Amino acid sequence: MAIAIATATPEPMALRVRGLSKRYEGAVSPVWSGISFDVPHGQRLAIIGGNGAGKSTLLRCCMRLIEPNAGQVLLDGLELTQLRGAALAKARARVGFVFQKHNLVGRLSVLTNVLHGGMARASSPRMWFQGLASAEDRDYAMHCLEQVNLAHLCKRRADELSGGQSQRVAIARALMQKPRMIFADEPVASLDPQAGEDVMQVFSDLAQQQGMTLVFVTHHLDHALNYADRVIGLQQGNLQLDSAAIRLNAHQLRGMYAEAAA
Repeated sequence: MAIAIATATPEPMALRVRGLSKRYEGAVSPVWSGISFDVPHGQRLAIIGGNGAGKSTLLRCCMRLIEPNAGQVLLDGLELTQLRGAALAKARARVGFVFQKHNLVGRLSVLTNVLHGGMARASSPRMWFQGLASAEDRDYAMHCLEQVNLAHLCKRRADELSGGQSQRVAIARALMQKPRMIFADEPVASLDPQAGEDVMQVFSDLAQQQGMTLVFVTHHLDHALNYADRVIGLQQGNLQLDSAAIRLNAHQLRGMYAEAAA
């Protein structure tokens, strides 16, 4: 008698991109085309490339904040390119998105700004202000602030923060979603070097300690080498680089910018 052997079903990739293409209306050539790559759960992935290479566009297309012209994007096995309305919003809530601009509400407290992140998974007017929020939500918002080492500033107005502090609050706000992944679009571009290092260390620690997937766009080659497990690079409308960060050096990465600057 044959004995059936149970096999574990492999967990889907955190992010799977297949044949993605983007062309803006009226443009002679696409931003990029035929882009394909996989991101396993827990990996830290850096996206690099010269100005105009389409790094931020790629990241936004992976969330459908910008619509691609062709191809597939799967988040945790869900085909994002086929979803609409509430189903799309629910899938997007799996990802905390951190932008270059921090987009905090300056007149509100740090804690209230963090609470706003919870509206991605449970839209409620009780998330608008800390005085209306439940004790459970306030406690979790404080937990998110503790993760970025800013719990002591919870009552401070957001417009009283430094640039680095403001971006760390934006990260805490993304964590309030309880995401499995974080996408960050040039998160330290507006910060001084030390604040930028602090923010990237926060990202790296979260990814390593919590097994969270991190995908970030950067112009800083040292950040790609020091805070990513893997680097992909866009050049001339194609994916020209895909390598483990440990196998790369700054000289090799600078080659991704040579023709873009010429």
